[in-house]
Amino acid sequence: MLTLSPRDKEMLDGRRGPAAQFAMQILVRMADVYEARELMDISHAHIDSAIYLGDATLEFAERLASLGARVAVPTSLNVSGVDECGWKDWAVSPDWAAKAARQMLAYEKMGASPTWTCAPYQTAMRPSFGQQIAWGESNAIAFANSVIGARTERYPDLLDICCAITGRVPAVGLHLTENRAGQLLLRLIGVPAALQQDDQFFPVLGHLVGKLAEDRIPVIEGVSVSPTEDDLKAFAAAVASSGRVALFHIAGVTPEAPTVEAAFHRRAPEQTIDITVRDLQSARAELTTTDGRELDMVILGSPHFSLAEFERLAPLVAGRRAHPRVKFLITSSRLMKEAAHEAGVLAPIVDFGARITVDTCILASPMLPAEIKTLMTNSAKYAYYAPSLLGSRITFGSLADCVRSAIEGRVVRDDSIWQPTV
Repeated sequence: MLTLSPRDKEMLDGRRGPAAQFAMQILVRMADVYEARELMDISHAHIDSAIYLGDATLEFAERLASLGARVAVPTSLNVSGVDECGWKDWAVSPDWAAKAARQMLAYEKMGASPTWTCAPYQTAMRPSFGQQIAWGESNAIAFANSVIGARTERYPDLLDICCAITGRVPAVGLHLTENRAGQLLLRLIGVPAALQQDDQFFPVLGHLVGKLAEDRIPVIEGVSVSPTEDDLKAFAAAVASSGRVALFHIAGVTPEAPTVEAAFHRRAPEQTIDITVRDLQSARAELTTTDGRELDMVILGSPHFSLAEFERLAPLVAGRRAHPRVKFLITSSRLMKEAAHEAGVLAPIVDFGARITVDTCILASPMLPAEIKTLMTNSAKYAYYAPSLLGSRITFGSLADCVRSAIEGRVVRDDSIWQPTV
């Protein structure tokens, strides 16, 4: 049975206003679903509900705002359903743009910070190790839990903002130390360092691990390189897309896994699976659904492009031009676009022919014209979702492959490092 604190009861009884009461009613109902015995405090929230999905999500947001809702903790906002400034350049209807903008405004009125990014961990609102938070957005959840060591459950749309308004969450799941132990051991066997250093390795590994782990907590052993934060971002996005992974441990890399034994809390794994080069080759092949070289668009930035990624891209495109038939789209946040501009790396990318869309992504906004059918990306998340959500054919490749393909006007990939060995 759920035990409420005096403050919880005040919110539930309406003594802290109608918005807090409305939010607490939903939270208490969901706490029963989670079989929670009590609620606990959080100190940060990230709201996935900001994405406009139709009249219902807009009505929910505007109702909360009209009740005077205010977030009780620092709160960042995930991508929205529209690029407020650039939507007219794409196939977004005025009605959709207007309603998506209204939903954005409703969440800003509640006191949430207009970060509009699926990578809130790359902003000043990044949580710290051990911090209790309530985050939505699958890649952000996996990254926060695993790479930072903050603590959040998988908070779905609409519940996330209720947690932010009340400052409370059910005391269950990954908020608790005893539930953060690894369950599945995945051992890299015979995977050479050269392959691990390829920029396709971590998204491909994440795609494979997600399929193997499903909703279990995987522990990966055998990573012999030092991944960048963007490598881990790509891994988190992939593992949370092909699976339902909210927490992973990489031995010697992530903070709760200095050793394999520590990741499992000194217990034995439920299952051990070996991952070979051949397994990775098969996983990479799954991320490509087109069998030709036709190319309409290169799409980068899922999760949102970081400053470091802009810095990597700039020298690849400097002094060159994309083929006039191929659109080159990067989705990012306002913050990262401005940082790239200040660092002097945005200009060569724009001169190359790239379009930078902020606040949203092609998976959240109806922005792609009907004639765009064949895409290329270096994002395993985009590659996983695009065929079903966008009805498009897609090729997965490295960042350099994406640039070369945009220049040539057709898919060009250097597969040499991924070729089967005899």
